[in-house]
Amino acid sequence: MKADLHIHTTTSDGRLSPTEIVHKAIRLGLSVIAITDHDSVDGIEPALVAATGHPNLLVIPAVELNTDVPQGEIHILGYFIDYQDQSLGGRLQSLRRSRKERGQKIVAKLAQLGIHINWNRVLESAAGAAMGRPHIAQAMLEQGYITSLQEAFDRYIGRNGPAYVEREGLTPAEAVALVLRAKGLPVLAHPAGIEGLESIILELKQAGLVGLEVYYNGYTRGIISRLLDLAQRHSLIPSGGSDYHGIAAEDALGNVEVPPESIAQLISLAQQRGHSCDSLDIFPFCAII
Repeated sequence: MKADLHIHTTTSDGRLSPTEIVHKAIRLGLSVIAITDHDSVDGIEPALVAATGHPNLLVIPAVELNTDVPQGEIHILGYFIDYQDQSLGGRLQSLRRSRKERGQKIVAKLAQLGIHINWNRVLESAAGAAMGRPHIAQAMLEQGYITSLQEAFDRYIGRNGPAYVEREGLTPAEAVALVLRAKGLPVLAHPAGIEGLESIILELKQAGLVGLEVYYNGYTRGIISRLLDLAQRHSLIPSGGSDYHGIAAEDALGNVEVPPESIAQLISLAQQRGHSCDSLDIFPFCAII
């Protein structure tokens, strides 16, 4: 069974629509995918619809919540969320509004550096989706200021770049709480580079964290071994995914091997938290546990 539990679509900063993601996953022979757009659940419904009639593909409703801490960014994945929850929807709308304001500040900083980005083109690139720095990078590329999207992050809008702007929004613990209120399972995303990781895990475990993204695009065996040890010591489910955006050549859907046991553990815990296998749009694969 092949799975990818970290996928972005055009409803945040991915290149493929939810429908295109589902079709690509089917072509690649994936069995389980999770739509995890940044601060948005708008891609879940179209993905579920696209997967109708394909009983060999499970689409997990999910979200990725972005938070900032003094030592860097911390992202929380929420699996099996009630994506129609009104409270969740309202909070995500507020976060997306903050993303737009942040984008305007980044563009203003770039202008001070002599890089004059057309703000309307950034809006067009986002196309109504949750705005992210990749949309600004795309505008920079189109206007000839950079030669690749990665150059935008490396030289200008990455965390240490001169045009970087901190994000206003949730703390990691608040993100965990938001996922739990939406009946979801909170998992710490791409944790290898987080400073003071074990203390962060202890704090978030108290808040309700249930998993750690151990298997991730680019992680070496040594990193995976270290993270797996942390997950086991703190009784966290070892999750994983590609963090697919469809931008870079090495950014490949389903290119991370996620053990079937991880999927089974997530489904089992979701059942324990009250989700039902009778909800076939969410749980057509309950037999794997």
